[in-house]
Amino acid sequence: MNSLVIMGVAGCGKSSLGTALADALGWTLIEGDDFHADASKAKMRRGIALTDADRRDWLTTLGQQLKGHAAGVVLTCSALKRSYRDQLRAAAPGLRFVFLELEEATARQRVAARSQHLFPPTLVASQFTTLESPVGEPGVLRLDATLPPETLLHDTLQWLGGRNSSQTSTTP
Repeated sequence: MNSLVIMGVAGCGKSSLGTALADALGWTLIEGDDFHADASKAKMRRGIALTDADRRDWLTTLGQQLKGHAAGVVLTCSALKRSYRDQLRAAAPGLRFVFLELEEATARQRVAARSQHLFPPTLVASQFTTLESPVGEPGVLRLDATLPPETLLHDTLQWLGGRNSSQTSTTP
């Protein structure tokens, strides 16, 4: 199955890289945020962090979306905890992840600069508290989210084309 998750905290660039990859690969792009329940979206807009319970059905839905696109799919999803990633892996065997790593101050700055987004800058700290790094898990590419978009795209395409999916790779 050709499935890839672009993951990381808010503001790391998941949507930008996801769009570029889907275009380059000819795969479907799924924006994970589009599938949050209305109640979860309302919580985030009010600055309330989501719980595991809030995310459970969302992750199930995202797993169904992955299954429904056998021709290739790029999913943007924070996938902050290993249990979340494992739930997605169970739905899509062979699923790979690109982890866009970013420092908290930079994430907060990027989120504050966005307009018309459901995620306020006040929630950035909660994402870092929740984040369980995927480094060391199979099928994970770690990239520095501050690299230029074209570098992120190039490095991901190179990894997809030439790396064993069971390896964890990093870019300095």
